[in-house]
Amino acid sequence: MEWVIHLLRQHSELAIFLTIAAGFWIGKIKVGQFSLGIVTSVLLVGVLVGQLNITIEEPVKSVFFLLFLFAIGYKVGPQFFRGLKKDGLPQVGFAVLMCVGCLVITWILALIMGYNAGEAAGLLAGAQTISAVIGVADDTINGLNISTEQKNNMINIIPVAYAVTYIYGTAGSAWVLSSLGPKMLGGLEKVKAACKELEAKMGTSEADEPGFEHARRPVVFRAYTIENDWFGNGKTVEQLESYFISQGKRLFVERMRHNHTIINEILPGQLLQKGDEVVLSGRREFAIGEEDWIGEEVIDPQLLDFPVEVLPVMIHKKPYANRKLEFIRKQPFMHGVSVRRIKRAGIDIPVFAQTVVDSGDTLELVGLKKEVETAAKQLGYIDRPTNATDMVFVGIGILIGGVIGALAIHIGGVPISLSTSGGALIAGLVFGWLRSKHPTFGQIPESSLWVLNNVGLNMFIAVVGISAGPSFIQGLKEVGPMLFIIGILATSLPLLLGLILARYVFHFHPALALGCTAGARTTTAALGAIQEAVDSETPSLGYTVTYAVGNTLLIIWGVVIVLLM
Repeated sequence: MEWVIHLLRQHSELAIFLTIAAGFWIGKIKVGQFSLGIVTSVLLVGVLVGQLNITIEEPVKSVFFLLFLFAIGYKVGPQFFRGLKKDGLPQVGFAVLMCVGCLVITWILALIMGYNAGEAAGLLAGAQTISAVIGVADDTINGLNISTEQKNNMINIIPVAYAVTYIYGTAGSAWVLSSLGPKMLGGLEKVKAACKELEAKMGTSEADEPGFEHARRPVVFRAYTIENDWFGNGKTVEQLESYFISQGKRLFVERMRHNHTIINEILPGQLLQKGDEVVLSGRREFAIGEEDWIGEEVIDPQLLDFPVEVLPVMIHKKPYANRKLEFIRKQPFMHGVSVRRIKRAGIDIPVFAQTVVDSGDTLELVGLKKEVETAAKQLGYIDRPTNATDMVFVGIGILIGGVIGALAIHIGGVPISLSTSGGALIAGLVFGWLRSKHPTFGQIPESSLWVLNNVGLNMFIAVVGISAGPSFIQGLKEVGPMLFIIGILATSLPLLLGLILARYVFHFHPALALGCTAGARTTTAALGAIQEAVDSETPSLGYTVTYAVGNTLLIIWGVVIVLLM
């Protein structure tokens, strides 16, 4: 054991990876519905490892934190700037007010309890589940004109306060928004009905049919034997597809078998007759049940054995950006092409006819290779899966942001700046927005974003925990159990305020009210709980813009809360 301790002290990088491995493992353990979560687990394991008095050089922590903040900004940048346009301003205004509420309520509670700047920052980080506040507050405290001892005491207490308040910050947010939220908006059944009504208005009436996957309705290819007398002496492919459209369904004939011969190239004038077998493609909710009208479904490996391409495309061309999906679907180049999925700022949003597709959204197109690639080129940039990250883009972005953030102005002898961390966040926002406008450069694959986000943040948290380890127990005694109660108030009051603002001031639809409140507090776990409670994915429509604003402001509040205290 002494050899292991000596090894970890001599090679502190090994202590970090030990903390990461154990923290990720513990964070995935669930007892019923309860889980500590990855970040909290990494922090607590770091504190435990830190009892060995391991010293870690400061730059290690900063490098990973800057990568994390840039990645956060890059991810939400397109939605942040989109929200500044006319149609997004109400949601931006709501998110700003709610974020101000988070700051002010936390600040007042900290003043009442007599907390110092470190305790207040930890309370803000944990109660609002915005882990990045730890690093931003750390940078700000280091810039204050106070003694080194005072700085260390404040910085070491931040992770203590964070750990005490984070658990309710996560679980409590989900409970408040999924349980109390619908009641405050008129009752659960009323909210459910409003969500179904919104779905119908946006172009779907099949959401209540059994067997559907609400969060993701995939595109399917199914084969049928033509038996219906409607076909008479024959109908053309164009006539059949037009009939489907008249019924509100987008289904396409992709392949057929006539007289034991498979026909691959389907033309609009191709004749379909009773006894033929046809392959239809379309979204699942449209394809299910066609055997009741066309004829019996057949499982024919030979007929269904053909390549289909799934191609992600980033929307950026003006004719199709900020347009309803219904408009895009009606374009001639979309014949035979279905939209399987829409992702905005990493969040899946409903694939409804009335869903507005924003510049920077990624659509997953499904169909035959030729048709899909033709459609993708018309809509925007084909964002093919890749492992390559534009590190020139990332490096320059963090450098420019860090330089700007390091610039400080002095007011009353107090240096005020965004800090290098705040600058990296702002740079990420701008560079992410630029990427949505000019997608030929600056690519960061989703897998790389995951690494920058999760590994970047948790490497930082691991170092924080290890560094704070020796003083953590003493700090826990200082803050006392009352901090947990204060954390409950700091979590719950802003959420309740947000629901009141959403209903009575902004008059949002109930689904959007719940989504906007979850987004402004950047609580993705709560969004999932809300969607499950109301049995609808429509709340995600209010999540993305407010999430972008909330992620930005709540991180910056790490600077503000220290200066206020």
